[in-house]
Amino acid sequence: MLKRHMAAAMAWSVASLFPAHAMAQSHQDTDPLDRDIVAVGAGLAVVPDYEGANHYSPVVAPAAIGSVEGHSFVVAGNQASLNLLRDRSGPVWEVQAGPVALINFNRATVGGTHDPRVRALGALGLAVELGGYVGVQKTGVLTSPYDRLTITVSYRHDVTGVHDAGLWQPGVTYFTPLSLHAAVAITASADIAEDRYARTYYSVSPAASSRSGLAAYDARGGLKNWTIGLIGVRTVRGNLLHGVQLVALGTFGRMTGSIGNSPIVAEAGSRGQWLGALGLAYSF
Repeated sequence: MLKRHMAAAMAWSVASLFPAHAMAQSHQDTDPLDRDIVAVGAGLAVVPDYEGANHYSPVVAPAAIGSVEGHSFVVAGNQASLNLLRDRSGPVWEVQAGPVALINFNRATVGGTHDPRVRALGALGLAVELGGYVGVQKTGVLTSPYDRLTITVSYRHDVTGVHDAGLWQPGVTYFTPLSLHAAVAITASADIAEDRYARTYYSVSPAASSRSGLAAYDARGGLKNWTIGLIGVRTVRGNLLHGVQLVALGTFGRMTGSIGNSPIVAEAGSRGQWLGALGLAYSF
């Protein structure tokens, strides 16, 4: 259950992000970078048991995001990131770069796994992944001086020896406020896994095949999955700059390549992966 909770928190952080973005852009018009901005949120999310599972469970998902002295940050359950470069005001291009950290709960325990065949493979333990990201962001793109296009790429590597591999994650997000009371965003991302990651989480040895009934399989690295998402924010009290917002998030992804063909996904789970969340955020 814990790993599902953390996966949901990671997704919910994306939803909670947008009131803070709207606040930051609005404050920059009058008092650039001189005001600290924070948004916190919590909601109910429905997530798969593991990456590639076909069984879903509801979990509570908290998150927080903000900007302090011009440096934006995200802390969301099992992940954190910090932009070391100060935000710039106005409709400009800006560069982002900083550290990222993630605690990987994927199949860390067997208690939250519904499928008995995957449970029979055993627990893999908790992986801590550290790395960094770089990106570019343009403010004032299409609809107003406040909409944003963000393109990033990150790399994380396991430092605990669980899978002893790295993952690349390119992503793009387009966010636009519709008014002081509503905003929407579209996201797209992909995960590219190294060979050791694929072998750790998605290979099935002959001994594990005998225990679980799944076919023996040797997974290889490559494109692990792609994901697209839609996020909406609507204020229920106050506005996007200071108040309470209702946040809804939905994503669909697909496991691909050698990892998607693993019996852990193709037989015991599903290549198609859904995630949904609904909750409240408070910006101040």
